Amino acid sequence: MNIMCHGAANKSEDPLDRAAAHCAARGARLTPIRRDVLDLLLRHENGLKAYDLLAQIKQLRSNATPPTVYRALDFLIEQGLVHKIGRINQFVACRHESHDLPGLFLVCPHCGKVSELHDSALMQSLLHSIARAGHALDCQEVEVSSTCPDCRATGPSTQGSDFNVT
Repeated sequence: MNIMCHGAANKSEDPLDRAAAHCAARGARLTPIRRDVLDLLLRHENGLKAYDLLAQIKQLRSNATPPTVYRALDFLIEQGLVHKIGRINQFVACRHESHDLPGLFLVCPHCGKVSELHDSALMQSLLHSIARAGHALDCQEVEVSSTCPDCRATGPSTQGSDFNVT
């Protein structure tokens, strides 16, 4: 999987320092283990499954256990610093400053590439349509199966993937 963010945050500052400041502003603390987990996710643009993350954390902290990693992931998700992509069961670092609305993730079913798309008008429209249908969005990530540009260029087109855009 590969993460590509549209409208990403300013990359001139250290993302871990920005994350620590973000947590502090919310009255929370980016502890060393949380910082290590976030750092690994930031280094792995493709994201990581929890047990792959645990294996890498164990190289830094031999006493790390699955609950330690899951607690760190839960905290980072709560702080808006990490997203869980349920479709592929991976965790990815958020590369945006804030989320006033749920994140929209385009997940390629062929290669697993994930693009985080920030489009406020689209999300507002989606949330309005969901509410009109009497539903409420119950997660902070909306995942859409969509063929990425690389797979569209190199592979055979899949049924239904060539909708006309007007």
